[in-house]
Amino acid sequence: MKLIILTAIIVVLFYLFKKAYKNTHDVVLNKIKIDSVQSIKNAPTLKILQLSDLHLENISITPDQLYEKLKNEPIDLIALTGDFLDRKRSIPKLVPYLKVLNKLNAQYGIYAVLGNHDYVLRNNNLQLLIETLEQHNCKVMNNENETIIVKGKLLNIIGIDDFSTKRSDLPASYKNIKFGTNLVLTHDPNIVLHMKKYHFDYLLSGHFHGGQICYPKAYHLVKMGKLARMNIVKGLHVQDGKPYYINEGLGQTGVNIRVGSRPEITLHELSLAAIEKYEANAI
Repeated sequence: MKLIILTAIIVVLFYLFKKAYKNTHDVVLNKIKIDSVQSIKNAPTLKILQLSDLHLENISITPDQLYEKLKNEPIDLIALTGDFLDRKRSIPKLVPYLKVLNKLNAQYGIYAVLGNHDYVLRNNNLQLLIETLEQHNCKVMNNENETIIVKGKLLNIIGIDDFSTKRSDLPASYKNIKFGTNLVLTHDPNIVLHMKKYHFDYLLSGHFHGGQICYPKAYHLVKMGKLARMNIVKGLHVQDGKPYYINEGLGQTGVNIRVGSRPEITLHELSLAAIEKYEANAI
């Protein structure tokens, strides 16, 4: 009798694990439109492709599959919000994905920030990751901003380094910022809790994988900051009246399964004109 019960338990666990592994291949394409209260009616928009948390050691979409999902989508700008990998041997695996992103011909380029797993790499290995990104037309942003003109409007792209590893520097990130629409790229969304005096029109992040394994909540994320303890681990949210998005990521860490979450590709449509009462350099 005990053997029968044990066998039944093993069968059930195998089934559940297999289903959870299958979930890692069920990639979701989400489309988000942001018309914030600061936006002027009928303002031009920017279409942003966001990819986050590729974790190339456990990614379940191939470069070709990624291209097929995106080849017919209008994309103006590509944002990569960290955690590409954490092993030197995975760096060559990044190249085919970067080639696909270049094939998408985003008019305003590709911008990236690093995440906590990227910083597992040290010294020359970390530099090799950065060089690989930059050799494939990715601007890696480290507590800095860059202003570009999009459809006649100023867009400030603000790259804030990883908060969870204490590398974020808000004053440096906003230094000499111009008046315009502020788009923030960062890895750990917990930074929004410290940005009350730093204006952004939209912030893109990742880090939590949507919990990756939620049963029914992502209790294992409690050590990953206040947002996780509030069960804010994915999707669109607002902090101090400012919208931000937490991407569920494309790859997995630890056990290569997902429960209550799916790998995510996100397309964001952002309004570009802001009402002038928001002084972009007032921090």
